[in-house]
Amino acid sequence: MSLSEIQKKSRENAEAWDIRQLDKDTKNIYKTLAIVSKRSNQLTVQIKEELTKKLEDFASDHDNLEEIFENREQIEISTYYEKLPKPTLMALEEFVEDKIYYREPDNNPNAH
Repeated sequence: MSLSEIQKKSRENAEAWDIRQLDKDTKNIYKTLAIVSKRSNQLTVQIKEELTKKLEDFASDHDNLEEIFENREQIEISTYYEKLPKPTLMALEEFVEDKIYYREPDNNPNAH
């Protein structure tokens, strides 16, 4: 699923979650939070890379005061990214909808 699809499906407002719904798969809320946190970090990196790539077009060697105030496209792009749902919320929704693949490491210290 692409980043834009995830963003479109995310809720815009925070709301209360049933804690039993969050730890039903892992049976441990702390494991759930660790999984959601790692996914949130992945989404944050994706969003930042995407934004940086789009804003590179506006980079210039010299700063002109008029250019700074007149660059509406850059302002629109920045505003769009500011209005996106937070990565933590997107990750939490992915987890609840079983869209995050995760695995637990082997606890066997003798395994190679």
